[in-house]
Amino acid sequence: MSLAACGSSVKLDEAPVEDRNAAAATGQQGQTGMDQGSLQGVNVPGIDTPQPAGLERLVYFDFDSFEVRADSTAVLEANARYMKANPNRKVNLEGHTDERGGREYNLALGQKRAEAVRRALSLMGIPDSQMEPVSFGEEKPAAVGFDESSYARNRRVELVYR
Repeated sequence: MSLAACGSSVKLDEAPVEDRNAAAATGQQGQTGMDQGSLQGVNVPGIDTPQPAGLERLVYFDFDSFEVRADSTAVLEANARYMKANPNRKVNLEGHTDERGGREYNLALGQKRAEAVRRALSLMGIPDSQMEPVSFGEEKPAAVGFDESSYARNRRVELVYR
């Protein structure tokens, strides 16, 4: 019997990972103190909140990387300007990965990507209190497919305003 492993610079013990899907599946309460069923008919900020029109809100990453690419600078600067002009708006930084890698690994990588975007926006003057980094790992793909184009669209952080 042979074993195979893949190496990576992402260390799982360094990335805070919270599995919010497991809490919802078991009926446990999340940070709001309500389970999923009790949200029906309630206006929860962020769920149906309109997103800023004309503002690009996607930051893409290279394979197995959480380094913010130089081609994302304009997107981050535009979002920083919007957040400075709207200090009451908060944003979820939703980290995503492609499907390659294990579930825990992808949750950790998605968290690292969200944290990298948070640090970049912090350097642009956005307070941490306005941002919440979260990871969805491979659970919410933007593209379904087994080619590099699909994988590239899934390696992202989405800025979702609430």
